[in-house]
Amino acid sequence: MTLPIHAVLPDLLAALSQAPNAVLVAPPGAGKTTAVAPALLGEGWCTGQILLLSPRRLAARAAAERIAELMGAPVGQMVGYATRMDSRQSAATRILVLTEGIFRNRIQADPELAGVSAVLFDEVHERSLDSDFGLALALDAQAGLRPDLRLVAMSATLDGSRFARLLGGPVIESEGKIFSLALRHIGRRAEARIEDEMAAAIRRALGEEEGDILAFLPGVGEIERTAERLAGISADIHRLHGSLDPAEQRAAIRRGSRRKVILATAIAETSLTIDGVRIVVDSGLARRARYDRAAGVARLVTERVSQAAATQRA
Repeated sequence: MTLPIHAVLPDLLAALSQAPNAVLVAPPGAGKTTAVAPALLGEGWCTGQILLLSPRRLAARAAAERIAELMGAPVGQMVGYATRMDSRQSAATRILVLTEGIFRNRIQADPELAGVSAVLFDEVHERSLDSDFGLALALDAQAGLRPDLRLVAMSATLDGSRFARLLGGPVIESEGKIFSLALRHIGRRAEARIEDEMAAAIRRALGEEEGDILAFLPGVGEIERTAERLAGISADIHRLHGSLDPAEQRAAIRRGSRRKVILATAIAETSLTIDGVRIVVDSGLARRARYDRAAGVARLVTERVSQAAATQRA
């Protein structure tokens, strides 16, 4: 299978043969998450394991399964994954997809990252505490203990020049293959419930457009209430969020025999390309953990998404 990212992989490999760090900018769907790590396996400097960091558990598992499928091997052998809730890896695992929190724990326990040849930071534009801290620790390990360690920052909406200054490496850009987008801002009434407005927008899209629909909602409660309001539509309704059983998550991602509507949280925002989706209905909201200094605890807050996140969703 030829993906848009394959056009720039020779440039990336050449850059990493001359310098330890690089920045890769590629549009959504270009194939960076699934194609870069396997391409590094054949390099002379890559004698150890490749760690591919993913911002979410679902994306980590889906990426590992897809890479393993492309390489013609079951998950847990050449390609594995490690998340807080699940892990499939072995002594033969060369490509390990893991969440940022798992990587943080690993590099703190083993600052040298013994047996690791490269660390790929996927979707670094999301800028979580674990991601930023993990990158800082990796740069520190590279400077003091592992000058041979390769670090690659990857994203679809990255400010490449800023990360290039931080990593001290070149920027490799892939034009990808982006289909033209028709953006429609239909707005919503401030007094109306978000699930009512989203259900109306989804019904409108079903009637006016073709293809599967991916709808972004801030949380599980809004997903369930939107699903109730969509009862009886001529399409399969799938939920997609972090607390779902893995089998249900896979069913939402894979293309089905009928038209479907996927009601998702921000879990589907990055590192995940869902086959068959032609329409995105975006509430423009996300629920994120924010530290409350007065209370001394973190709370979930519903807030507007950033412009980078909205672009990534589209």
